[in-house]
Amino acid sequence: MTKIIACIDGSAYGASVCDHAAWAAGRLGAPVEVVHALGRRDTSSAPFDLSGSLEFGGREALMGELAELDRQKAKLATTRGHHILTEAVARLRSDGVGEVTEKLRHGDVADMITDLDAETRLVVIGKRGEAADFAKGHLGSNLERVVRSTTKPVLIAARAFKPVERVMVAFDGGQSSARVVERLAASPLVAGLPCLILMAGTRSGEPAARLHEAERILSAAGYHVTVAIEDGEPDDVIASRAKADGIDLLVMGAYGHSRIRNLIVGSTTTALIRSCAIPVLVIR
Repeated sequence: MTKIIACIDGSAYGASVCDHAAWAAGRLGAPVEVVHALGRRDTSSAPFDLSGSLEFGGREALMGELAELDRQKAKLATTRGHHILTEAVARLRSDGVGEVTEKLRHGDVADMITDLDAETRLVVIGKRGEAADFAKGHLGSNLERVVRSTTKPVLIAARAFKPVERVMVAFDGGQSSARVVERLAASPLVAGLPCLILMAGTRSGEPAARLHEAERILSAAGYHVTVAIEDGEPDDVIASRAKADGIDLLVMGAYGHSRIRNLIVGSTTTALIRSCAIPVLVIR
């Protein structure tokens, strides 16, 4: 059975990732696996340039001390990782998830997600991790890499979980957006909820035809659908409409068309995810 993979670290988003994963588990009827990756930053010291600075004996002694420090750091990181996972499992169970497992891995989180892709139904990750600059609103460095590393949908958790009652699909009129709608219609994740399909710009031609076809597909799948076309830059239009309409979840493609070609893989979506204080479901 495929699982929801919840990626956690020691950041403030850990609890929210668990809550979003628990919500998704209830909607999908899927088990949750909580994963924590121990990267090089967690288990080893920053490299030192010791060339020419010490006599051989001094350099050898210092290298031995650094190696011991790395061993201690790795041991501490492993202990901390197990503690993070234990707390996450407890939170998921308190949220009502019956089947929860945990996995601690050494290495890069994106590589871990790639390795787990075949057994994954949905990936949940926080908008920012431990290394992100919260004051400047920077996104987590692993976010885009995780989206690129999996073929499965990625749910980017907001700072705090809020029950999802209204959904918005960012639609650009391209074939990739049409595929996003088809995958959304086939999934029970947000089935039956009020859904706004929003497109920025073009009001005629093939994009408009695809928009109305998207409306038909989601309506047939049981969604309560409304459609809107607004002028302006996609990131501005989407963010302002999401706030104005009280949207709880934004759905979008990982790769776009025309003016939102850079969504998730470029600056447009980076700005959009930063400015929207709601979770984002990215569908490949």
